[in-house]
Amino acid sequence: MLGLKLPTDPRWVDIAEKNIEEILVDHAYCEQKAASTAISLIVTYPEYSELVTAMTALAREEMGHFKMVHDRILKRGLIMGHDRKDEYVIQLRSFFPKGGSRATQLVHRLLIAGLIEARSCERFRLLSEKLEDKELAEFYRSLMVSEANHYTMFLQFARKYGDREIVDQKWQDLLEFEAEVMKDLGKKESIHG
Repeated sequence: MLGLKLPTDPRWVDIAEKNIEEILVDHAYCEQKAASTAISLIVTYPEYSELVTAMTALAREEMGHFKMVHDRILKRGLIMGHDRKDEYVIQLRSFFPKGGSRATQLVHRLLIAGLIEARSCERFRLLSEKLEDKELAEFYRSLMVSEANHYTMFLQFARKYGDREIVDQKWQDLLEFEAEVMKDLGKKESIHG
């Protein structure tokens, strides 16, 4: 369903399980960034009323997810600490060229956001299936469903605001690029790394 060209290396789950505190902190920042992305799309593209409505709901939902993750961090007696760069997202953002029309840039942003959500969905599925902490596994299962919905929403908006054939080709090209990026990732205690 997700269309990812390279599945996560199964060893990543072992790294995640042994460093679950780091995973939770990184996850909290991922939720913050997802909310920030939704707000940025609202600010940058206010003329797309349907997108603004969807991103308003998404920003609320992502901040709700942030609170749920942050509550689990606090429950474990931890603090968030400082954000770290997400090498995965940095590399994805380098795929599309800068410039072009506003509509083209919007489509690119939507495709990248959709792919980030798809990869997060895949990672959350792995955590839900493999974590020994059953409460945390169930938490990630519930979030997996949300991420799948976000992925499809972003992809649908990209197809709505761009030429379907061109958008689908860009999506396939981005998926191929992401598979290459993933070959060097999956060795760190982070959601995407």
